[in-house]
Amino acid sequence: MIRCGIGYDVHRLAEDRQLILGGVEILHSRGLEGHSDGDVLSHAIADALLGAIGAGDIGQHFPNTDESIRGISSVKILRRVSELLAKEKARAVNVDATVISEAPKIAPHIPAMRKKIAQAIGATESRISIKATTNERLGAIGRGEGIAAMAIATVEQE
Repeated sequence: MIRCGIGYDVHRLAEDRQLILGGVEILHSRGLEGHSDGDVLSHAIADALLGAIGAGDIGQHFPNTDESIRGISSVKILRRVSELLAKEKARAVNVDATVISEAPKIAPHIPAMRKKIAQAIGATESRISIKATTNERLGAIGRGEGIAAMAIATVEQE
């Protein structure tokens, strides 16, 4: 059976945080707030994968009330989500994601992001698509207050 799921995440930019997107550290004056490393791209992909198997969202599996996972790498979250898929006899077939941000430029980091995400979910890089766009200076993202990401995942389940 082929199943699809969608995911979306947004986090506020904050001082004294590293900017991590798709498991890749990007030099920027601010990073994303969050209980984990704040990686909105990985979070959106995790939600899409979980949604494809009807397993809720990352907030259910990795709640921000759990102090034992404070600061967890979102690549670890993706690995754990892949383990949940495997338990359901499912595997990621394809991921298509978009990062929405005014700054920094995302495109130079996309190859490294594709590699990290593919490794984390057990897929080939050719099955991971990442795009970037701005919000045309509209709204909070457009004012540079945060970064968002959306994703769709296709999963094959026995």
